[in-house]
Amino acid sequence: MLLGEYRHNIDQKGRIAVPAKFREQLSAGAIITRGLDNCLFVFAQKEWQELVAKLTALPLSQSNSRAFVRLMLAGATDVELDKQGRILVPEYLKKFADLKKQVVVAGLYSRVELWDADAWEKYKAKTEGASEEIAEQLGQLGI
Repeated sequence: MLLGEYRHNIDQKGRIAVPAKFREQLSAGAIITRGLDNCLFVFAQKEWQELVAKLTALPLSQSNSRAFVRLMLAGATDVELDKQGRILVPEYLKKFADLKKQVVVAGLYSRVELWDADAWEKYKAKTEGASEEIAEQLGQLGI
């Protein structure tokens, strides 16, 4: 289970330390790709395969389906943990998420998100400010 919020610096080579408690789940390799809200998603192999099965089942005739599949799959790449528990974030993904020096590594149960620390703080403040409205909308869905 991937849970928690951690801060790490990204080094000049584009490597970022994966929190120790996440390493076992990602030790067999992981996939990093463009995420939503200008962050990056990191999936363990098993979770990635499940997501890919759902994505490739989307109707090709719908432009939104094609666009989302492109977003998720075209930018995806395999990553492996090095001996220090770091992954290498490709330059094009660093640019997509505007990752600077400090990165927030957020565990969201089945995936990890990588955020520029300033962007994370802004996103979090906005979301926390709307938490009652969000909860009400989710309540209508039975959550």
